[in-house]
Amino acid sequence: MARKPPARRTAISSQFPDDPTSQYATDVLAGRIIAGEHHAAAAERHLKDIKDGQKRGLHWRPEIAARAIGFSPAVLSITAGSHEGRPFNLLPWHMFCTGNLFGWRKDSGRMRFRSGWVETGKGQAKSPWMAAIGLYMGGFYGVKRAEVYSIGQDKNTANVLFRDAVAMCQVNIPGADEFETDTLESRGEVIIRGTGDNAWKIEFPETGSKFQALANGEAINGPRPIMVAADEIHEFKTNTSIETWKRALAKMPGDALMLLGTNTPASSQIVGTDYSEFYQKVAKGEIVDDEAFAFIARVDKADRANVFDNESCWPKAMPALGVTFPVENIRGEVATAKVLLSTSFSVKRLYMGIPTGSTEFWIAEEAWVDVQGVVDELKLKGCQCWLSLDLSQKNDLTALTATWEDKKGHLHCKTWYWTTKDRLKERGLADNAPYEQWVEQKHLQAVPGAVIDKSFVAAEVKRLCTMHSVEFLAFDPAGMADFEAACEQIGFDVWRYKGPDEQEGSGLKLVAHGQGKRIVFEDRALCMPRSVEKLEDRILTKTLTIDSSPVTYMCAGNAFMDADGQGNRAFDKKRSRGRIDGMVTIAMGVGAADNEFQTPAPATSPWDDPNFSLVDA
Repeated sequence: MARKPPARRTAISSQFPDDPTSQYATDVLAGRIIAGEHHAAAAERHLKDIKDGQKRGLHWRPEIAARAIGFSPAVLSITAGSHEGRPFNLLPWHMFCTGNLFGWRKDSGRMRFRSGWVETGKGQAKSPWMAAIGLYMGGFYGVKRAEVYSIGQDKNTANVLFRDAVAMCQVNIPGADEFETDTLESRGEVIIRGTGDNAWKIEFPETGSKFQALANGEAINGPRPIMVAADEIHEFKTNTSIETWKRALAKMPGDALMLLGTNTPASSQIVGTDYSEFYQKVAKGEIVDDEAFAFIARVDKADRANVFDNESCWPKAMPALGVTFPVENIRGEVATAKVLLSTSFSVKRLYMGIPTGSTEFWIAEEAWVDVQGVVDELKLKGCQCWLSLDLSQKNDLTALTATWEDKKGHLHCKTWYWTTKDRLKERGLADNAPYEQWVEQKHLQAVPGAVIDKSFVAAEVKRLCTMHSVEFLAFDPAGMADFEAACEQIGFDVWRYKGPDEQEGSGLKLVAHGQGKRIVFEDRALCMPRSVEKLEDRILTKTLTIDSSPVTYMCAGNAFMDADGQGNRAFDKKRSRGRIDGMVTIAMGVGAADNEFQTPAPATSPWDDPNFSLVDA
């Protein structure tokens, strides 16, 4: 029988009777409110800054926080669900976030926080709360001609919280007679442009302000935003619009806020993951950014293994559980997730805050994460090394992996990537990958031209062979003639191994690696089913370290594993969700290292063995 979540206890005594924000933080740290590590870090940060923030020009103003917290229940009503029509009383976690965003001030009196990141499980009333903040800053904060914008990956995403705001303007305000129409719209305090789902702007006549919904990429002339709200960040394919609006907010001399809301992003959702990791570090103090606020509700890593059977940890990711979000709702989802693997991944991410990849991640993602680390090639000098190469056809990714085996038999893989500079931004959008950012961060090398010049790759292979004890290079036969020509061009000797009966050449040995599901039965021949099996074994036994790279993680998240009737498996590029070149070369490299390809030694006569004896025979 499933255990019930523990009852939420209220504070035994209030240390901050007129300051619900600080009281909430105190209750979190005292264990009276169930919270995960990131959530607790936000509470600790708030209380710590109250003590020493003045040294950095930061001032806690609980009376200003109280005005913002009091706005929603005084002016807005709930528009959907079992509590429809009741005053929009903020949930405890809402109050904490609202208080932080508005109560913290700089020496100048301006709001401290210029950006806020709010990450929770589904169903925690995040979007209505963001909509309420937008209405407050747009029409009731006291700024003339204030501009508030709701943005999203597309029009539908941009409208998620904007529709909540429109609905709040069209229902009776708290305290109104239920038999009369007394709304913000009927009072003339707001004018809504458009009708129903086609509403696109809320105007506030008294202050000349507006609240407008825009799709990702839409531009307006000379915006002067006081607030930009972006929900469903996990759906964003690029961070271009977010960064553009951040720059617009940075120009504002007074208060301005970028408020970002999301469910926990999948690891393959790169934009959301990058922002989430940044704000996690801010919350924990690993990055000092006094203008960034972070509230992240996830179960802890220790909870992940048994998360479906441990209901006591669920409120860590769902702070409204048992308050406005019935526990029966999530129990039903969990019951299905226990028997359906695809549902399991989505429930873990969307409700529990576990950053899984796609529902079809080719191996248990927790195991994949465990073998990500730092591979320092200088420390591996002198170790046996194998190279593996997957060349692009034209302008997609080319991947080169070096695999070392240390003295303990542990493998270390590091991958280099190349693409072309031409149309880099457009290809990044098509592949849902921030190629421009990766090039800037040196995770990816962009070479001139419309087609990848193989001489760049040949030069890197030459460098590795000069520094390390390279046994051979395993290759996907496609495009290898161009690589061999590039090696000749730079004066680097290579030769293709064609079998034990063929004469050996000089320079680097090139050994073909089969790419499909067909098993090659020749002794020690390289083929993908064997290499995939070796790679999985290494990952699951943690006898492999893969150099941590966002490009490699993208390849892993995109990979699709195909199998035939005999259970022979291989990565399938055509059916994968995007580029997988790094996964192909890592599998080839591990396969080469664990099935070391050697030319069979010539047969010898037993009489050549001085220890041979007929008696022993």
